[in-house]
Amino acid sequence: MTVLAAALVAVVLLFAVVRPYRLPEVVVAAPAAAVAVGVGLVTPSQAWDEIREMAPTVGFLAAILVLAHLADAMGVFAWIASRLRRGARGEPTRLLTLVFGAAALTTAVLSLDATVVLLTPAVIATARALQMDPRPHSYATAHLSNTASTLLPVSNLTNLIAFSATGLTFLHFTAVMALPWIVSVCVELALFRAFFRRELLARRGAEPAAERDVPAPTAALAIVGATLAGFAVSGVVDVAPAWVAALGAFALGVLALREGRTRIRHILYALDAWFCLFVLLLGVVVAGVANGPIGQWISERLPTGATFLGLLGMAVVAAVAANLVNNLPATLLLLAGLGTQAPPGLVLAMLLGVNLGPNLTYVGSLAIMLWRRVSARAGSPPELRTFTVLGLVTTPLTLLSSVTALWLVLR
Repeated sequence: MTVLAAALVAVVLLFAVVRPYRLPEVVVAAPAAAVAVGVGLVTPSQAWDEIREMAPTVGFLAAILVLAHLADAMGVFAWIASRLRRGARGEPTRLLTLVFGAAALTTAVLSLDATVVLLTPAVIATARALQMDPRPHSYATAHLSNTASTLLPVSNLTNLIAFSATGLTFLHFTAVMALPWIVSVCVELALFRAFFRRELLARRGAEPAAERDVPAPTAALAIVGATLAGFAVSGVVDVAPAWVAALGAFALGVLALREGRTRIRHILYALDAWFCLFVLLLGVVVAGVANGPIGQWISERLPTGATFLGLLGMAVVAAVAANLVNNLPATLLLLAGLGTQAPPGLVLAMLLGVNLGPNLTYVGSLAIMLWRRVSARAGSPPELRTFTVLGLVTTPLTLLSSVTALWLVLR
């Protein structure tokens, strides 16, 4: 049974990585979940409990995907691209710094999916328009989609899954993770500038051609800002973040439809219902592993104290697990292993591991898988060797620095 449970997870993840004929991930996840229930790896009641527990998280994911699409339709990312072009002043290093800032904020507020799907093409196009090598800037959006996803509970699906286990409010979570977030982004920027020094210093880029300023989409930015403020107060008034995101998407959707910026079918497509269903069913498949000997073995070997070594050990285990089975299943497995009485510091260290660790390999996170397709379509296909060497340079140092910052905050 243990071998079957592990095999089901492996098959589902392999299919999600390869996606033959561009079939949705749920094509394999649904029968895998059915097998897990059918052979007794997961009882029907356990499967239903898993789906019910994951439903608010998946509801938020759907709402934030729609919100990001509507922000793009209203010109938010076109405006960001115009700011990047003018702010770079023809300097590749300056553009990289601005891309880091834009990607960090986009990931934190609109989640990592917005950074990968919407910001990456804009960044690559901006670099090409300025006659710069787009690779440093494209790789920056990939890494920041993971590295910068630790700030808010809503920045990453892994955060949402683990948020309740921390026992923290939205604002308390953000306050504790602010220093690790700042430190990891700054360390990553310094390492990027060193790693891509030849590409950044090869030659000066072109000055931006004279063009009409793209006006700031003030209404869209105001709605996104109000949604972020709603996230901050949602815990105080005991409202799930999914409802706040849905309200923000509704308000922005009404505006976008009224101005003819999008259509209902585009909004439904952005919702990505098949992927949301995949996430729900993946939880059922992973439960088959978590409930068995593998889950028991993991739980017996996880750190139990929020000392510096305990936090670092938890983050390293989480990073390794994310690169072995992808960060979403790793989060589910490790949360089950930690149990309900785990110190909040260990849960936060686990999030640092599953969020920063995936920068090491192509299969570490769904965001990196998606980035590979998006960047290739935008004309800057990633190179396995460059991505791997860059990950080996940046991941250990960003992980160590962010864990150190978390330890200092918790003290």
